[in-house]
This record gives sequence, C-alpha cells and structure tokens, in this order.
Amino acid sequence: MPYVIPATGNLGAIPPSYAGGQVATGGQVGLLGNRSVMNTPFNLTSYTRELVENNQARTLPDVLVSDPSVGSALPRNIGREQPMIRGFLLGNTSVGFNGYFGLIGNHNFNVLDAVERVEVIKGLNGLLNGQSPDDSIGGAINLILKRARNEPTAELTTSFASRGQGGAHLDVGQRYGEHKEFGIRYNGTYRDGATEVDNQSLQLNSHALALDYRGERVRVSADILYDDSRADGLSARNTLNNSLMRVPGAPNGTNFWNPIWTGISGWNGTALLQAEVDVTDWLTVYGGGGYFENSITSRISNPTIANAFGDTTATPFSSLQERKNHTEQAGFRIAVDTGPIHHDINFNTSLWTGEIANSRTTGTPVTSNIYTPRPATYQAQSLPAATKSNLNSLNSYGVADTISAWNNRVQFTVGVRRQEVEAATFDQVTGASTGSYAAGTWSPAYALVVKPLENVSVYANQIEGLQQGTIVDNTFQNQGQIFPSYKSLQREVGVKVDWGRFTTTLAAYDIAQPAQISLPGTPLPTFSIDGENRNRGVEINTFGELTAGWRLLGGASFMDARQSKTQNGINDGKRSIGIPDVQVSLGTEWDTPFVTGLTLTGRAIHFGDAYPDAANKFVIPAWTRFDLGARYSFASPWNGKPITIRFAVENVADNNYWMTSGAERQIYLGAPRTYLASTTFRF
Repeated sequence: MPYVIPATGNLGAIPPSYAGGQVATGGQVGLLGNRSVMNTPFNLTSYTRELVENNQARTLPDVLVSDPSVGSALPRNIGREQPMIRGFLLGNTSVGFNGYFGLIGNHNFNVLDAVERVEVIKGLNGLLNGQSPDDSIGGAINLILKRARNEPTAELTTSFASRGQGGAHLDVGQRYGEHKEFGIRYNGTYRDGATEVDNQSLQLNSHALALDYRGERVRVSADILYDDSRADGLSARNTLNNSLMRVPGAPNGTNFWNPIWTGISGWNGTALLQAEVDVTDWLTVYGGGGYFENSITSRISNPTIANAFGDTTATPFSSLQERKNHTEQAGFRIAVDTGPIHHDINFNTSLWTGEIANSRTTGTPVTSNIYTPRPATYQAQSLPAATKSNLNSLNSYGVADTISAWNNRVQFTVGVRRQEVEAATFDQVTGASTGSYAAGTWSPAYALVVKPLENVSVYANQIEGLQQGTIVDNTFQNQGQIFPSYKSLQREVGVKVDWGRFTTTLAAYDIAQPAQISLPGTPLPTFSIDGENRNRGVEINTFGELTAGWRLLGGASFMDARQSKTQNGINDGKRSIGIPDVQVSLGTEWDTPFVTGLTLTGRAIHFGDAYPDAANKFVIPAWTRFDLGARYSFASPWNGKPITIRFAVENVADNNYWMTSGAERQIYLGAPRTYLASTTFRF
C-alpha cells in the first residue's frame, strides 16, 4: 500500500473528486494549503481532469468557460490568453504550477494536457499568494500537474477541431516500488491544421515529464515542460475610432481581416522541483524552486475600425520577446491543539525574479474591412537581437493561523504578508538603467467560517490585493515620492450548502481598487492614488449530481462595476471598461437510460451588455451562446478497456457577436460555430 500523506502535506495529495466528477471537493488555497470547499472562507472551484477531457479543452479559457465569474479578454487564436475574474484582468504569470507562480510567459499556455486540476480562487488573494508578477488582483489560477497514479496509465487521444485541426495526445505513467514510492508520467501532444477562422492555422508540439517519490515521511517531485508552437494569422484585437457614433455590427465569425502573414511562433521551457518532509506528525516543512525561459517572435496588427462601414487601418509591427524567470519557496505547516482549540499555522517565504528582453520593428500601414476583408501586401520585417528592458523582483513572507473550535464548526483565520518589490528599466540601445523602484508593505487578512449545520458553511473575509506602486516623476509637485504597492480591499460574505451529491454556493463581495489621478496645483499638479474603481457583485455557483446520471455545473454572476472616483469627476459613476452586468454559464450532462454509456451534454453562456470605453459612449450588446455535445463509452473489443468517443458543437446557432478586452475602446470578435471530436483509447 502507498504511504499515507498527513494533513499538513500537500505534495501529491489532491482532494478527491466531488459527486459527478467535474469538480473536486477542495484545492490549494495558497499559503493555507489544501482546504475543502466547505472549510474555505473564499470562493474556490477546482476543475478536474475529467472535465478538461470531456470539454475537449484546447486552451485554459476552454476550461474556465464553465465558471460564470470568469470571462476571457482575448480571442482564442491571438497568441495570448487573458482571463478576467470579478472584472479584473488576469495575466498568465498569475497562473501557477503546483502553487508556484511566474513560471508561465504572457503568451498561450500550451501544456494543458499535462494538468490534473485547474483551481480557481475568485477574488483578492494578497495574503494567500503574494503580489502577482503582472499585478493581477482579481483572483488566482493554480494548475496541479499530473502525477503517476497507483494503477498504470496508458491512453491515446486523437482529436479534430474545425476546420482542419487534427491532433494526438499520449498519456503514459506508472508507479514502482514496494509501496509505489517512485512514479513517472509523460504527456505529449501534437496538433496541426486550419482553425475555425478564415486564413488561420495553428501548430503545437508539447511535452511534459513528471517524476516523483513518495516515501514514508519525504516526498519529492520534478516537472519538466516544453512546448513550441506556430500560429499563422492572428485574430484581431480592434480599437474603435472615437469618432464613431456606435459600435458597428459584428461581422461573420469566420471573417479574418488582419494580414494573413501576421502570426506568432516560439518556445517555452519550465523546470520545477519540490520537496516536503514530515518532521513530525504535526509539522511538515517544504521548499522548492522553478525556472522558466522562452523566446516568442510575433508579427502583429491591431486594427482601428475607422467608420460605420467597417473599414480598418493598422500599422503592423514585429517583436521578439525573451523571458527568464526563476522562483523559490520555503515554509512549514503546523497542526496542533491547545486545549479545546485547534491551530493550523502556516508560514512561507517566496522569491520571484523576472528578466525581459525585447526588440521591435514597425512596418507600414495596411487597410482592410471587417465585412469584406482585403489582402495586404507582405511586409518583410527584420528583427534585431533582443536587449534587456526590464528586471523585476518580488520577495515576500506570510504567516497565518486558522483557529478552530467545536469540531471545526467555527474557524477564524488571521494572517499577514510582508511584500517587497524591486523593479528596474533599461535603455535598449545603451543598456544603461533608466529607472528603478523599491518599496515594501504589509498586507493583513481576516476570514471566518461558521457551520450552523454540518452541511452548511457561512463565511466572511477581508483581504487585500497588491499592485506595484510608483515613484512620482518630475511632471508633478511631489516628484520623488515613493508609493508602495497599491492596496485594493475586498470584503466578502457567502454561504455554501452541500446537499450530499450537489452543492450550491452564494457569494457577495465589494472590491475597492485605487486609481491614479492628478490633483490640480500650481505650478504643477500633484500625483495621487485617491482615484477609485468599485466592483460589487453576487455569485451563484452549482456543481454535482441532481439525480443519478444528471449533472449540473455553472451558475450566474451579477456585477455592478463603477468608476467611483475619476480625474476631475468626469466619469464618476460610469460603468468600468469591459465588464458585463451579468454573466451566466450553465452546463448539464445526462447519462441516457436507453443507451448504456451514452451521455448528452449542453451548455448556455450569456454575457450582458458592456461598455468598452471609460466614457461609456459605446455599448457592446449582450449575447448568448449555446453548445451541444455527446459522448459514448464502450468496452474495447481488443482489451476490454473503455474507449470514449466525444463530439461537440460550440455556438450551435453560429451567432456573431463582439466581446470586450478590458482595454479602452478595444473589442474582438467571438468565435464562430466550431465542431470538436475526439476519441480516447486505453491500453
């Protein structure tokens, strides 16, 4: 039998799946370690590998589409992924591997087939994870990488996506030793072919190797990930000309009006080493480190929609970006009793350092039309070698104590994190430093869970989110003043009810984010962070089995996001950029009683109207999308093991609609009707 991992251990210990298999009963909550959903004073959802496979997810947003609190700020084939949680953009470096952040670049995440769990914390999390490398505050996404199972794994999945994207994924793994101490697992994926959009293709090659050791008191794991990809024809992120009276109607979802020679190519490499030691039954110490490096070359065109007829203008450019990041963590977890009171004490310290090198060449203007695209003459753009432009460092240490009483019916968590930030910029010609920043701040948090009934949790939290501050320049009276990390504040209350095989959660939150403004003065204005954006919302989530064979996943999010304090009060009270007032995502699965192994699936997604500009001049109309699918599992005639065939249609009605990117006057086109098919063979 495998060795048992104690409650203070995290490495290799993932909470079991909940009824229905689509989500887990809990997940990692940053500094606090593994927590069950009912014992977590935050809104946490952990999506399982089963959901990823059955959704036929190719990208991280294909998984997050099941969450009504999460949107996507970029189209699928633009070379980047940028979720939006509770109205705040989330960069890729806010996506972690096994709790280690900053090991992903700011382009596509291409190793989804190596992921066992996708854990989403909705809301501010400064105490839990520290300041994000890209200043994201709305939440955190943690990817738990696959480990060898106790039973051998050997699976081959073939896939097809319209119009001609074929692929294959190999997943093999096994454990060895008397107690199955040693594990190895490999995941490899290859995809190539045309996408659902005109003049667009994608090629992907990814590999992930996971090694681990699970001893009686020691656990060690090592992950090596590599991918290289090439996308030809990047989807457009469009800017609305301010002279427009309204947003032009959305064109056909397959239209492609960027130059067909735009594209992105490059590689990403990540290595991560982790270890845990159970010093006693109540004390576990842990540590680890990771390294990330990539090189991405892009040929980009971001059109401006010039008039109501859909004419566009753009100045293409080429860029080369190279990143080198490393991150380290160390800490301990203690579980002790002091009389009738139980303490879960957690401490960790983390360091992240990132270096960016860039080069860029600008081309000549091109024109097209969103309704009747016109080809653009090819432009050869040579790129010089990339030179260092930025060097950033985040160093923090946090401590928290969860005090529990009355058989965990009351749990109070108090904690604080010290966050230190250093940043420097460099002249890309001379290499000389052009500016530097260094500051630190304390960030406390408080949280409470009360269980009036065994299956009911009522919770509340007050927690901060951190973003890099600034040093005031010489255009203001208070030049030289150092602003430490900006602190956003979240207050949240909620209730969770576990009905046995079905769980419902309700959360209400209020987030205040400081904003930069200048205060009038003579002879110069004064720089201030007294501006404010305010996001208030209510989230309803459901997951599990309503009855045997009928599963439900999703919910609704209602948000009132306002610019509450703006420059000279010009936009006070107006809605924040790109945030719909309502989001709905509700999916269902039904195991048919008339055909054994046949499951029918459906999903409805709705986004309310949104404003893509701070002045609220333009409106993006509300839209609704329906997805349908089916899968069939049967025993293989060769070895008796299950074969699973899946088929799905996204955007069944082939609706055309615009989406917002969260940036001023920027919009992009929603995906057209898309067909997905895959077959998994087990050996």
